[in-house]
Amino acid sequence: LDSEKRIIQIVNNYEKISFNFGPTLLSWMQSHAKDAYHSILEADQESQKRFSGHGAALAQCYNHMIMPLANAKDRRTQVVWGIKDFESRFKRKPEGMWLPETAVDIETLEIMALEGIKFTVLAPHQGKPVKKVDKKTEEKSIDEKRSDVKEIPKKVEPIDPAKPYLCRLPSGRSISVFFYDGVVSHEVAFGDLLKNGENLAQRLAHVPSGQKEGLSHIATDGETYGHHHRYGEMALSYCLYFLEEKNLARLTIYAEYLEKFPPTEEVEIIENTSWSCFHGVQRWQDNCGCAIHSSPGWKQDWRKPLRESLDWLRDQLAIIYEHQMNEFSDDPWGLRDKYIDVVLDRSRDNVEGFLRSNAKKELSFEEKSKVIKLLELQRNCMLMYTSCGWFFDEISGIESTQILHYASRVIQLAQQLTGTDLEPEFLKLLEKAPSNVPALQNGAVIYERYVKPNIVDLLRVGAHHAVSSLFERISKTAQIYSYTANNQTYDLVEVGKQRLAVGKALIRSNITWEENIISFAVLHLGDHNLTGGVQEFKDEKLFNKIHKEIKDVFRRNDIPATIRAIEKYFNSGQYSLWHLFKDEQIKILYQILDSTLEEIESSLRQINEYHYPIIQVMKQLHIPLPKVLANTVLVMLNKDLLEALGNGPDFERLEKLVQEVREWSLEIDKVTLEFVVKQKVNGLMADFLKEPEGAGALKTLETLLRTLSPLHLNLDLWRTQNIYFFIGKKFHSKMRDRAGQADEKAKEWLEYFNRLGDYLRVKVG
Repeated sequence: LDSEKRIIQIVNNYEKISFNFGPTLLSWMQSHAKDAYHSILEADQESQKRFSGHGAALAQCYNHMIMPLANAKDRRTQVVWGIKDFESRFKRKPEGMWLPETAVDIETLEIMALEGIKFTVLAPHQGKPVKKVDKKTEEKSIDEKRSDVKEIPKKVEPIDPAKPYLCRLPSGRSISVFFYDGVVSHEVAFGDLLKNGENLAQRLAHVPSGQKEGLSHIATDGETYGHHHRYGEMALSYCLYFLEEKNLARLTIYAEYLEKFPPTEEVEIIENTSWSCFHGVQRWQDNCGCAIHSSPGWKQDWRKPLRESLDWLRDQLAIIYEHQMNEFSDDPWGLRDKYIDVVLDRSRDNVEGFLRSNAKKELSFEEKSKVIKLLELQRNCMLMYTSCGWFFDEISGIESTQILHYASRVIQLAQQLTGTDLEPEFLKLLEKAPSNVPALQNGAVIYERYVKPNIVDLLRVGAHHAVSSLFERISKTAQIYSYTANNQTYDLVEVGKQRLAVGKALIRSNITWEENIISFAVLHLGDHNLTGGVQEFKDEKLFNKIHKEIKDVFRRNDIPATIRAIEKYFNSGQYSLWHLFKDEQIKILYQILDSTLEEIESSLRQINEYHYPIIQVMKQLHIPLPKVLANTVLVMLNKDLLEALGNGPDFERLEKLVQEVREWSLEIDKVTLEFVVKQKVNGLMADFLKEPEGAGALKTLETLLRTLSPLHLNLDLWRTQNIYFFIGKKFHSKMRDRAGQADEKAKEWLEYFNRLGDYLRVKVG
């Protein structure tokens, strides 16, 4: 920012700092935040140019499992999957690996070292210095057993965050460990250091160190910068700039520093410790007292029985997995380690290649599906242990119920594979996990209420597909999350406002390859009144009979007979609106409400128009409107503002509405308006990017922001600011030169571009 708080430079912080992203988060970003995702990958590539060929990104154990509490097989797979995921994205081998919650034990470090990881980062209380590194010992074979690992001098100095340490492991391998500065990290995360980038730079530059080449470094959650502390990412940017500009320090990353300054001292790791629990790793298995403390008096007695329930389930699944996978592989657990190749690329060719390369025999289609189900059972089994499931205060929170959703999925897969239902015993164990909410009682009740209704199988996907088809035009093939529905027969009949859909479709899981043909009949009686049936397709003759009979009675407008016919043929497969997936429920209910909302809005508009003269008089005399009238005016203003922002936008109407808002001093719905305006501006900016030398989208953008400026909207336009800055760097100088040669179009471009920069608070050129 310059002295006027305008953006003068946009930088990628990740190019200059060590960082890690969880594989599951990167997977989500790859689909839903592509720009940010590619910026992260580019940052690692740029950092290699800056830091002697070393990349800034660190790998992470796959799904944020607390490693000391995991069994040996899960520990290994978590490390292997984390490394493989990293390599697939960053196109290099990771040098460092972040441990979830920095929870550490020797066995995990052994696996990391075996897999080629050179270093990790821990909190200062997680280690104690042992002695100087013995260079002769260092040169011994890594396979030789160490007899000196446990030799601790009588006088032990505290950990010095300014240098890395060497941790020798029982196998003879070793791994380097950086211990971050706990005091400064705490001040950044929970204090006010991020209010000023210069102060942060000064704090980092003046951390006491006993050596000239000492390292000053902190470790904090990524959400610290911008989420917990607004504009924290800008403070960090300025901090990094200030450190280099004032020559206060040389920026580096862990991997580069380790190469230039290898450890000179050894450290002993204090096992079963973490950075976010005073009691080691008890936060993820017991009522240790560590919590968010969102509600006074709440306890976490549920943590231990929750973990014990999942441990029991995991062990049952291991038996099933080994027994059944032995038919297809001589190394079931090694096959699980390799399964990350499928998780990263579920294309049919890749999965076929994986199965062909790893199965010990040629597989039928059914056997292929079975192998994938067994591997998916294990993937979800690991997801059950995602750390946030225990981190917070209450077992009914979204984090804990999410890991119970993973549990429900493995129970479902186990039943499909073996015919054995593990759910009753699992629920008995969950009953021992008490909820802090009296109405919810315990984990079993929470599972029954929040998890079980969301369990999905092919029939439910078929029901979703059938009901959705009543409200939107469907193609022959439809994607429903991780499923594909292929219509083989589809017949939609309408009688007045009532609609009937009868058909059959092939439903296929894109993950497990499980598939089945289902037949359906669904009836919409108007509003939210839906009824229907879905079942496995039996034979063509029966389907044709069902199809004809139900359609014939419906065409006679005999609704009771239609319902009876559906109940007759789909007795055990009755579905309604409540069986739709949540997103589709919301979408359909809003569609159903459309006509109702239009009627309400029409009535309110008539009220406004009828009372318009008296409303205007009261406005001119500065007399407050009665609340009921003020509410009707406000509803219509909100509605009209959104309409005026439509495809046009209609600037003349928008200007009048903004003036009306100012005159009435009404509290409009800024949250909705800000969201819509942000989407509109981002869309217009994308149009401008397609034709950066044209002034059309540029004029519209400037006019829109100028017209809305009296409303003082709080618009988060970082995406638009980034594009504006990029276009400015590339075209501003060129347009200025053309304007100097009396190019009228270039003059107009510059005028609107500079005005837009004022509204965006960005200065280019």
